[in-house]
Amino acid sequence: MADILMPKATAVWLVDNTSLSFEQIADFCGLHFLEVKGIADGEVARDIRGADPIANGQLTREELDKAEANSNYRMKALVSRHAELLKPTKKAPRYTPVSRRQDRPDAIAWFVKHHPEVTDAQISKLLGTTKSTIEQVRSRSHWNAANIKPVDPVTLGLVSQIELDAVVRKAAEAKRKQAEKLGIPLDDPSLKPAQTVQPEFDEEDEEPFGKKTELTAEDVFGGGTFNRGNDDEDEE
Repeated sequence: MADILMPKATAVWLVDNTSLSFEQIADFCGLHFLEVKGIADGEVARDIRGADPIANGQLTREELDKAEANSNYRMKALVSRHAELLKPTKKAPRYTPVSRRQDRPDAIAWFVKHHPEVTDAQISKLLGTTKSTIEQVRSRSHWNAANIKPVDPVTLGLVSQIELDAVVRKAAEAKRKQAEKLGIPLDDPSLKPAQTVQPEFDEEDEEPFGKKTELTAEDVFGGGTFNRGNDDEDEE
């Protein structure tokens, strides 16, 4: 039997507009017999507006007539196009173009270096790679380890900035909760805002540039004195 959209609303409509038994309605809508009885008694689904399964394309008039004529007949629901649209679909694995696949080790190295809080499972899902490849890049045992350099996956065109931010934010939040649970300080630099470090100078280092010294005659001519009289005698 196909799943019915809005089963309780459908049951409300069938109770109000048909002569079907509670068992027939319960079987068609996938509800318990007592739930249908509660709907008929006004104890269940009071504020729910009935939904016509024939108008919704989930039941044909012929099926309804057969069921009303025979209380032992169980109606067969049609597959609704609306149900197909609303049915959750499994997300396909991320496809990476062949021309970009050689860039994935560089992106993995970037995560390992700049965001160690991101798990291997998150990296694997985001980049479409395997956990074994991630471990090889981390341990430098990859066959091309000598040429691997950390490069932002957004720059490489492997992911969008929105996807990257979402993964990093989720990993940071998970690490923060884990740290709070264990009662340890959260000292991961990747989870802290960047700070500009101002250089520090000692007063002693600044003193030579801050003092204003005056030059004296001794500084210019040295500590000796001139003997004008002796010079005159030598000239004579």
